[in-house]
Amino acid sequence: MSSLTAARIQMELSLGFHMIFAAIGIAMPLMMLIAEWRWNRRGDAEARRLAQVWAKVTAVTFAIGAVSGTALSFELGLLWPAFMAFAGPLVGPAFALEGYAFFLEAIFLGLYLYGWERLRPWTHWWCGAAVAASGVASGVLVLAANAWMQQPVGFTLDANGRPSGVDAWTVLMNPAWAPMALHSTLAAYQAVGFAAAGVYAWRLRRATGADRFARLGLTIAMTVASIAALVQPLSGDLLAKRAHRHQPAKLAAMEGQFATERRAPLRIGGWPDPERRETRYAIEIPGALSFLADASVDTEVMGLDRVPRADWPNVRVTHLAFQVMVGAGVAMLGAAAGFWLVRWRRRGDASTPLPAPLLLALVACAPLGYLALEAGWVVTEAGRQPWVIYGVMRTAAAVTPVRDVWRSLALFTLLYAGLSVLLVVFLLRLRREEAA
Repeated sequence: MSSLTAARIQMELSLGFHMIFAAIGIAMPLMMLIAEWRWNRRGDAEARRLAQVWAKVTAVTFAIGAVSGTALSFELGLLWPAFMAFAGPLVGPAFALEGYAFFLEAIFLGLYLYGWERLRPWTHWWCGAAVAASGVASGVLVLAANAWMQQPVGFTLDANGRPSGVDAWTVLMNPAWAPMALHSTLAAYQAVGFAAAGVYAWRLRRATGADRFARLGLTIAMTVASIAALVQPLSGDLLAKRAHRHQPAKLAAMEGQFATERRAPLRIGGWPDPERRETRYAIEIPGALSFLADASVDTEVMGLDRVPRADWPNVRVTHLAFQVMVGAGVAMLGAAAGFWLVRWRRRGDASTPLPAPLLLALVACAPLGYLALEAGWVVTEAGRQPWVIYGVMRTAAAVTPVRDVWRSLALFTLLYAGLSVLLVVFLLRLRREEAA
């Protein structure tokens, strides 16, 4: 196994693992706040219990996420030294600010966990608000670095190909940052909301009587998840238009668009064939891709025929990941619509059990938010290839020259496996405590 292959696999594994906990750190505190607000306003004991349970989940995932995030920081230096030498002065301030957000989150999470009986109710709630805000800030600031990798700004290249005239603060004004941060943050709310909703839907399906705790948990989780699912297509449309203007090869790979054309079709499904330069078996909607790219069916969409073959992303991986992301998003929107339709029809009737098919649908949707989150990041990263810094530095040029990277890959795989076991043990223990 080459150093490049091993390094890429290790980063894919590390990022995929870390995003699970980063998403919980962003979304779970908001759900926790909603539950505690209900306790403070209405004296609902089940809402307080929910907030306490979600606080415990937030705490343990915060700890595991801190470990995996620290591992990622080491990996950047160990596996990609050329990238860090080039990009460090530019993305350094964003990572430093993310560190401040991380420490603020840790401080206020501690106050929240141990302040239930020590702080005034609304003071305690505001500590939770600080946890929620700093969790979002942490994720958004990391996105500034990734947005810079997608659209590098704030420097010029000297005669030797090295950055000069560096202005690191320009990174925080990158036009790619806001739409990427919005899309990623919504994806976190959607993933965690549907995952929690699936847990409570399963509990309600197995319940023999009324279970207000599970029903309230389901309602709060679906509120957060549904709002995110509804807004998410709009943020995705902004990113697609940005890709059309600034990363046309990525858009072409996402859609399996091999030929440059006007009235380009939007493809549903299909299997790209790079050798024959066609996407087979796809359902095509004529002109829809051109319209989505720039609000006109006559818009010319650049195909991969205008990109040197050596600069193509992996078309099959990018297209398949994009289809998975969109398909999962549509399924979640459908489940959310069904849930709120049933709630509307039964307004004022909280005692009647929810229909079993609806609960099963919500259980089935539990992993879809995370599936869409991970698939979306595959689109973002695979679609940028073969560049680590788009149009500036190739991934192959950024990797470490050290051999035997597979040893590091094995070590970090064991680390993540151990952390996964710890998480499962904690969640099972928490479940037993709640059942007692």
